[in-house]
Amino acid sequence: MKILIGSKNPAKIEAVGSVFHVDNVTGIEVTSQVSAQPQTDEETRRGAINRARQCVTESTCDIGIGLEGGVMTLDNQLYVTNWGALVHSDGTTFTAGGARIQLPQEFSAKLNQGMELGDIMDDFAKRKDVRKKEGAIGIFTNELISRKEMFVHVVTLLKGQYDFSQK
Repeated sequence: MKILIGSKNPAKIEAVGSVFHVDNVTGIEVTSQVSAQPQTDEETRRGAINRARQCVTESTCDIGIGLEGGVMTLDNQLYVTNWGALVHSDGTTFTAGGARIQLPQEFSAKLNQGMELGDIMDDFAKRKDVRKKEGAIGIFTNELISRKEMFVHVVTLLKGQYDFSQK
């Protein structure tokens, strides 16, 4: 089974490889076709679906996976959010959402100015490439949950739905 992921982000590629128990998951560069920093669950989910569909339509694979991180506001509180999509070559699509944690309220102003959460996190944590390593979830859980682990959960939900559909 050939699996492609619509990202070159190591945390996302490692998450898919660990859930599907393959060492050679290939990441390809595709666009989410949503804003660079998705601001709602709907937009984040749509970005994941778009990435997964492009894997299937632009390359030869059995399964395309899209993983997208974003932010959302609930009761005037900012949260990190993440969504995944698995698209089979026959067009069947599965989606799943993952963990959410509160972000500092002061991030809202920077996001509204057009900054991406990854850049905000690099400044906040005084680290480089947080989005490719521990992610915001890693920083704000004191590294108890990494970005890879967060996406492992989402990919596991996707794989479970796919496996169930194959019965």
